[in-house]
Amino acid sequence: MLRNRLALIMVTALAPAIWGTTYLVTTELLPPGRPLLAAVVRALPAGLLLLLLTRRLPRGVWWWRALVLGALNIGLFFALLFIGAYRLPGGVAATIGAVQPLLVAGLSSGLLGERLSARTAIAAVAGVAGVSLLVLRADARLDAVGIAAAAGGAIVMATGVVLSKRWTSPAPLLATTGWQLVAGGLLLLPVALLVEGPPPAALTPANLTGYAYLAVIGSAVAYSLWFRGIRALSPTHVTFLGLLSPLVATALGWLALGQSLTVAQIVGGLVVLTALVAAQTSRPRRGPAPRNDPEQKLPGQADAPTRDRLIPTP
Repeated sequence: MLRNRLALIMVTALAPAIWGTTYLVTTELLPPGRPLLAAVVRALPAGLLLLLLTRRLPRGVWWWRALVLGALNIGLFFALLFIGAYRLPGGVAATIGAVQPLLVAGLSSGLLGERLSARTAIAAVAGVAGVSLLVLRADARLDAVGIAAAAGGAIVMATGVVLSKRWTSPAPLLATTGWQLVAGGLLLLPVALLVEGPPPAALTPANLTGYAYLAVIGSAVAYSLWFRGIRALSPTHVTFLGLLSPLVATALGWLALGQSLTVAQIVGGLVVLTALVAAQTSRPRRGPAPRNDPEQKLPGQADAPTRDRLIPTP
């Protein structure tokens, strides 16, 4: 049992590790100044690909649930993420985003009945401290709009993670992942066209390679692994794995781009890993059960036909 859980954690951890490569791919392969285009390409083609593979569409309440989850996990999150990235140094944005495990733990207490333990709270604070040592610079400038966007991104993503656990779809995982990616991509598309205009007329092979990587690996694969982990594990445990993204990004900057690595960054990386391990080895305690969701079934309860269940395809 413990071995299976460890394997599941390691597989889920691949998602934030993959997201940690986004900075390298963006700076080395994509055209400059088109972050919203990159966000649309990450979401919409990947979602359409998953829909094509699964041949499943939402039914009943899952039309609006997919829209809400897609907006939180993809559309709003990407938009706020890129606003924060443009108006803040990367270290400031990453440090603010590192509060997400604490937000998820608090929301899980209210919506999922998981008690916030002192160990989890300490690990979350340590994670923020570790990320700040890893990526924050002393001369970092602050911007009110950028700070608000980065904080908003952490809030909407934390809410999306907890709701993804509370609303468990009866459809296959790849289908529900595709629904969210399509919903988020469609929300981002008009914003990207309004802010950045149409895509560049000519894209180089390097640009196409970068966009293909972000769509297939960075979204279709990574988000499927991420949502699979949310289904099987505590959302608090899963969101702590997100601390791997700045760790991987820093390591790739050192290995691939020749960026310097200071003692403070090494210490920060060790603190992040310690916080991550401490969070994964804690057991979530159940508090008073939240209000039952009529769309959910109790553990061990057999699947019953509902209006939202889809007819399996051959």
